[in-house]
Amino acid sequence: MYQHAAYRFREVPVHDNTDEFDYESLIAACRRQDAKALRQLYERDAGYLLGVAQRIVRDRQLAEDVLHDAFVSIWTQAATFDATRGSGRGWLFSIVRHQALNTVRRRSKEVDADEDTLDAHLHADTSSPPTSFSLDADPLMRGRLAGCLDRLDGPRRASILYAYLDGCSHSEIAERLRSPLGTVKAWVRRGLQSLRECME
Repeated sequence: MYQHAAYRFREVPVHDNTDEFDYESLIAACRRQDAKALRQLYERDAGYLLGVAQRIVRDRQLAEDVLHDAFVSIWTQAATFDATRGSGRGWLFSIVRHQALNTVRRRSKEVDADEDTLDAHLHADTSSPPTSFSLDADPLMRGRLAGCLDRLDGPRRASILYAYLDGCSHSEIAERLRSPLGTVKAWVRRGLQSLRECME
């Protein structure tokens, strides 16, 4: 059985070479309730995954909570992993990312703004739609983008990640963040503007 205390939390190295590390077999072992396999996954990628969580929630302690909960999910949901839909490491990343985004959603607060005014500004904006960006860019660009994302506040960052990583519509983002549609549109628009300015 998964023991919470065993994985809470110590510094571990980040391993860049994943060519010889068999994530898929270890996830399959987790499905069989092999705690040693879960420990191997943790020791291999906890440092990297903690960084992923911290870039989203922007708080070290909260990121550790996210990582802990994510490894609980990895342990309990190992049977849902489908190697035909993506890599094992990508699956770990997606679980941590979703856990972090859900945490931001739960902690996000309503923005005190007049929604009619926001909508009026949005409808008055006749500029062309913002160009999409990709986190699969070259390492230098990806590093710059991660740094710029770090500068956004929680709701704007979550909105951008939902839109461009998960492909969510504004309505879906509003539902996930439990925020008014006009507010979400403003978060996305202003977040993209901030990213463009940061990347220039």
